[in-house]
Amino acid sequence: MGGAKRERKDMSTPDQSLLGKPAAYSDHYDPSLLFPIPRAGHRAELGIAGDRLPFFGADLWTAYELSWLTPRGKPQVAIAHVTVPCETPNIIESKSFKLYLNSFSNTAYASPDEVRERIRADVGQALWRGAPAASSIGIRLVLPDSFDREQVHELDGVNLDRLDIECTHYTPAPELLTAAFDEKPVDEVLVSALLKSNCLVTGQPDWGSVQIRYSGPQIDQGQLLRYLVSFRNHNEFHEQCVERIFMDIRARCRPVKLSVYARYTRRGGLDINPWRTSHPGTLPGNVRTARQ
Repeated sequence: MGGAKRERKDMSTPDQSLLGKPAAYSDHYDPSLLFPIPRAGHRAELGIAGDRLPFFGADLWTAYELSWLTPRGKPQVAIAHVTVPCETPNIIESKSFKLYLNSFSNTAYASPDEVRERIRADVGQALWRGAPAASSIGIRLVLPDSFDREQVHELDGVNLDRLDIECTHYTPAPELLTAAFDEKPVDEVLVSALLKSNCLVTGQPDWGSVQIRYSGPQIDQGQLLRYLVSFRNHNEFHEQCVERIFMDIRARCRPVKLSVYARYTRRGGLDINPWRTSHPGTLPGNVRTARQ
């Protein structure tokens, strides 16, 4: 059994993960369940090589199915907010993250702080695996007495979905993007709830909302909406879709500043919300939308 677990930890491609495969749920703590997948392969497709990233940002995870036992055997529950820097060499495959969190369910811990630090250490180790130096990740547990403080709010900005347009592309079509390079630059925040892609491995639909904040030549809103709709039949992980959107807008529309933030509906008790920005800034609040 131990050898099998070590072998799984060494695997790193999506087809080797547990996505789309039957999996037994472990109810006792098991960090070997975490399955890291390198970011480098996808980024190479986008022309990003090495450690010099053309963006800053993070992946904001929310875990709604976290439970453990007190030393006296009483179940506890919490919501976990996890912040993953985009500089990590790996992402965590989401089903493996779910299985890992469920492995806490029949394990006793002295306090929520102990649970939080255990998750921070395990997830951080998997995310930074293969890097010459590791940094930390952010994690915050929301306990039941604070559940009613969790907000629901839609992404702010001008709603692109108001536009009555014809859509004919359902795989990414960056050639649709255009901007008014001969006109006065603008500052705009544009949003859409029509982002949809598919899981890279299972093909299951991933539904999301996206916010695009930029300064520079005014982007043609109708063409931008057509471009976002063009992800509809595209197979890629959430983090990869957002980086593709960022790089395509950056190349085609040449903004001076740009940020792309997507919030995807949860699956298996987890939502993933990547944010990429051209300039350092304050992280967006990890506030769920109505669909999440």
